Amino acid sequence: MKHLVALLNSHIEGDDERFLSVALQVAATEAREGRTEEAERLRDLVQKARDQRRNRPVTAQQTPIPLARPKGELSALVGSAYPKIRLSDMVLAEGIAKRLKRVIREQQMRAKLRDNGRIPTTHMLLAGLPGTGKTMTASALAGELHLPLFTVNLDALFSKFLGETAGKLRLLFDQIAQVRGVYLLDEFDAIGSSRSATNDIGEIRRILNSVLVYMEEPNATDSLVIAASNHAELLDGALARRFDEVVMYDLPDAEAAKAVLTRRLGHFKLTARAWTGITKHTEGLSQAELTRAADVVVKAAILDGASKISAASLKDALEDRRAFRSRFIRKR
Repeated sequence: MKHLVALLNSHIEGDDERFLSVALQVAATEAREGRTEEAERLRDLVQKARDQRRNRPVTAQQTPIPLARPKGELSALVGSAYPKIRLSDMVLAEGIAKRLKRVIREQQMRAKLRDNGRIPTTHMLLAGLPGTGKTMTASALAGELHLPLFTVNLDALFSKFLGETAGKLRLLFDQIAQVRGVYLLDEFDAIGSSRSATNDIGEIRRILNSVLVYMEEPNATDSLVIAASNHAELLDGALARRFDEVVMYDLPDAEAAKAVLTRRLGHFKLTARAWTGITKHTEGLSQAELTRAADVVVKAAILDGASKISAASLKDALEDRRAFRSRFIRKR
């Protein structure tokens, strides 16, 4: 009954997006109760309605779609944004780029897949060292799909009161089912650590078991859920197997490092000869560290009114990042 009331209210108020979101809530409920065919039919109708709206010509009377913001208890659990970044803005290994493009295509054509008895990729695990591009990938996928990026605050999931954490997880997974978007669960190893770990505590085990149950729900979402982990080796094997795609991120090689620096330096170009001496200074640095080193020399050049940068200044910035890494980042 509450869904019917919400549907009528949204129709009366002319809030089409809310109307469709409520329809997805009904679909999620149907799926949880085992009526998968009805749930699929509802989701397909919602997708067709959204596709029609997307293809409708924009008029002067139309207003921008408001940013989807979680409300109530979810406001403390989930942050939201509309990223403008695209995959073309990133320096990605060819294999990773190919897989991400495949995920985007499946998401864009998910209705066709479902019409043919197939399910699009909805759960991804991105694993690798800090600064290798996992979080940026989530933003790029949201940008490519023109969806909001919802970043989940995992720290807020933990509660000292028994049962509260599972309740918060239920709220989160209901949001994922009801409001289509890209959901980023960063530092996922915090809740996905192995159930056999010697330092495990009861609450963590309960959280993990709850996540396993929710991920087993039959195709209950049109959203893309992305878990990012700096320590994939800590993840429980049963959980890792539930992801449709597992993408491993490595530190950039010399060619990729040069591409990252070149893009970040912008119009401050270096000669081919200068690059020869810089390559060895990029070894072992992540994309984030390379980006920060480039930013240091570019900002200095701007403040000095210089039209170019020196290879020596870039080498110094790279070595500063290396020193920072060796001192503060735990070696594996």
